[in-house]
Amino acid sequence: MRSASPTLRALAVAVTALWAPAFAQQGPSAVSAPASPQPAAPAPAASQARTADEAFNTRVRTLEEQVVDLKEKIYRSKARLQLLQETVLGGDLSTGARAVLVHRNEMGDSFVLESVAYALDGAPIYTRTDEASEELSKNREFEIFKGRIVPGQHQVAVRLVYRGHGYGVFSYLEGYRFKVQSSYTFNAEPGKVTTVRVVGFEKGGLTTDLQDRPAVRYDLESSRDAGKPSPAPDAAPPPPAAASETK
Repeated sequence: MRSASPTLRALAVAVTALWAPAFAQQGPSAVSAPASPQPAAPAPAASQARTADEAFNTRVRTLEEQVVDLKEKIYRSKARLQLLQETVLGGDLSTGARAVLVHRNEMGDSFVLESVAYALDGAPIYTRTDEASEELSKNREFEIFKGRIVPGQHQVAVRLVYRGHGYGVFSYLEGYRFKVQSSYTFNAEPGKVTTVRVVGFEKGGLTTDLQDRPAVRYDLESSRDAGKPSPAPDAAPPPPAAASETK
């Protein structure tokens, strides 16, 4: 085989020299590595859920603190109320007075007690209405009030409503109502229990009109309060209790 001419060899050398730098730049080192993946941003829903939980927990803690504060206020209010009650109603515990109010029904069968209303010094203490079972009339005596009061003058007011109860020639009474309003002033002595028995009764006789028969009287009793020292004798006896009655 005939060797290549010098001219061809020189051309090959020139081409190789010309393209060698280009091939060198495109070697393995020139290949760029793939970009590393970026961390994904947190999902908006998860972030919102955490925010809602934090807000809920904060609200719960706030409510718990408010409940505790409210309980403390109630406890302090009860303590003040108890102290006020002892001061106003009982005065000094060592010299205070007690009162017992009792209702007694001595009306005849022609009158059925339908309702009672009691007040002590203008404050309502007992109210009951019974138009069907007639339990008020059947219960001849029951307690209205029992507790400490300030020594001195007090007034009990009562309002009674009776329904006429008749048969035979007196059947017309069924449609009648009889109302009695009365008040009574009594003196509560220190260290004593004052019992006021309020008695509904029929006054007059057979010739007295029915509307004039319902009346109220007051039976008063006073006794030494057990466990309390006897009070010093008064310079003068207390004024007599006054009673008033209207219909």
